[in-house]
Amino acid sequence: MFKIEDITGQVLTNCDIADSHHAGLYSICGLALRLRDLYKWEKGLDPWVEKDPSEVLKWIGDKEEKWEKLLEKEFGNITILGRRFDPFDVTEINAVLEPHGFIYGGGYARSLKPTFFLASIKEKKEVDGYTVFILGHELARDLLTIPALSQDNCIFVRQEPAKLFLWDQIFYIKKSGRDALKFAFEIYGLKDPTPKEVQRNFDRIAVDETNKYIYHELGEIQDTVFDRHLWREIIAAFPHTPIELLVRTVKDLLADTNEYGTLPYLTRERKKASLAFYVAFLESFTKEIFPQIIEAFQKFTHTYDWRLIEQAVAEGHHTVKSYAEAIIRIYRRGKAKNDMKWVEHEITQRFLSTLVR
Repeated sequence: MFKIEDITGQVLTNCDIADSHHAGLYSICGLALRLRDLYKWEKGLDPWVEKDPSEVLKWIGDKEEKWEKLLEKEFGNITILGRRFDPFDVTEINAVLEPHGFIYGGGYARSLKPTFFLASIKEKKEVDGYTVFILGHELARDLLTIPALSQDNCIFVRQEPAKLFLWDQIFYIKKSGRDALKFAFEIYGLKDPTPKEVQRNFDRIAVDETNKYIYHELGEIQDTVFDRHLWREIIAAFPHTPIELLVRTVKDLLADTNEYGTLPYLTRERKKASLAFYVAFLESFTKEIFPQIIEAFQKFTHTYDWRLIEQAVAEGHHTVKSYAEAIIRIYRRGKAKNDMKWVEHEITQRFLSTLVR
C-alpha cells in the first residue's frame, strides 16, 4: 500500500544528512538565516512570524545534536512500494509518485550541496512547451530555500519556499534597493506600506511573482551559450569559491536576458512591479556585470518606456555572453593543459580582480 508518510521519513532523513555534512559551508549569519527558514517551515509559520528566541535556540540546539549523530551516515535509498531507488534518481521516483499527487526533488545546489524535497502537486501545466509543476505543501525539505528549479526539462515552482525567499529578500533589502522596492509596492497599490499592510497583501504579491521564477528556469533550460554539462563541470572544479559565484551569476544572467527568459517576459507582459523587484534584489556581482538594467530602470520609473528595458537587456545579454565565452575558452585551455591553477589565475585576473572589491 502506498503511504506517503513512509516516503516522507526517508526523504527527511536524507535532508538531515545533507545538512549535517554541509552546514559548515555557510557563514554564521548565513546558517542562522537558513535555520530560521527551516524552523518556520517545520512549525508551519508565516514568513513574518518570529517566535521567542529561546524557543528557536532550543530547536536549533536539538537540530545540531541530530546532525552530529548523522555525520558519518551516507544517503539512504528511497524505498517506494517495495522498490529501492537511488536518492538522486529523480525521474524514476517521480514516475511512481506523480500519479499519487506528489513530486520529489534531489540534486546538487550551490557549492555542490546535496538538496532534497518532497511536496504535493497543486497544479500541472504547460508553459512554452515545457511541463511546469506548481507545488503546494512540502512534506520534506532541507536548509535551502529554493523557490524554483528545473530537472529533466520540467520546472518545479516550490510555493512555500518561494514565499519565504521573497519575504527574506524584502526584509533584508539593501539600502541600494529600497527605491526600487518602494516602486514595486506602489504598483501593487501599497503607497506607504506598513509591515501589517505588506503582510495582508503578501500572498497576492507572492502568487503574482510566480511567473518570474518560471521564466528564469525556461531561460536557463533554453540557454545555448553556456552548455549546462560544461557549466556543471566548472562548478565542480571550483566549488565554494568566487569562481563558482561568478559562473553561477553568468549562467543566471544568461537565463534572465535571453529571449526565453525572465526580463523579456516581464517586458512583453509589462510587469512593472516584477521588474522593480528584480532590480531591488540584485546581488553585488550581478550589478557589476549588468549595470545597464539599473540605469535603465531609474529612467523607466519616470517614463514607463519599455524600450529602455529592451535595450538594456540586449546590451546585458551581449556582455554576459562575452563573459561566458571567455570563461569557457579559459577553462578548456586549462583542462587541456591539466592545470586548474592556471584556470583559477586567469579567471581571477580577467574578471574577479575587477568585480571583487
